[in-house]
Amino acid sequence: MSLYFGGARQVGFVVRDIERAMAHWSRALGVGPWFYKAAVGTTEFRYYGEPQTRLPDLSIALANSGDLQIELIQQRNDAPSLYLDTLARNGECAQHIAYWTEDRYDALHARLLGSGYVEGHGGRMGMRGRFSYFVHPDLPSGMVELSETTGGKGDYFRQIAEAARQWDGHTDPIREMGATAVSTAG
Repeated sequence: MSLYFGGARQVGFVVRDIERAMAHWSRALGVGPWFYKAAVGTTEFRYYGEPQTRLPDLSIALANSGDLQIELIQQRNDAPSLYLDTLARNGECAQHIAYWTEDRYDALHARLLGSGYVEGHGGRMGMRGRFSYFVHPDLPSGMVELSETTGGKGDYFRQIAEAARQWDGHTDPIREMGATAVSTAG
């Protein structure tokens, strides 16, 4: 538990093959069901403070293991992002922990910047809440995401957690979300 941000709510993994990763997590580890969106609609994206016109093409899958959300992220193009930076530097791995907020995004964002963190990338998916990923030169492996859970994103995350509590370990382990589904990224 962080005194400033509350409990860590998510661990995000960057992967090269999201379908293979979902299958592994559900079969070998019993984590699921996965809520999978093959094409997340990124509408706004910054990379180290610079607005990007070429947006990352992202696929994202979300599932819960208890109260902790697991996020799998596959970037399908070469637009600049911390996802690709992480893959190039470390390969597939746990990339970040995320803290969620409904109403303190700006204050928590400022706290991270005031603590020496740099926003590596950030943006918005559709009309949903904002997200930012932060890095610190003293702790390069300790990436932190701040995710605003407004615009229905919090409700969507609660639905995913409830589905995990009800899941039998076999039925519909991967639930593909269509174009009208909630976009999450983080």
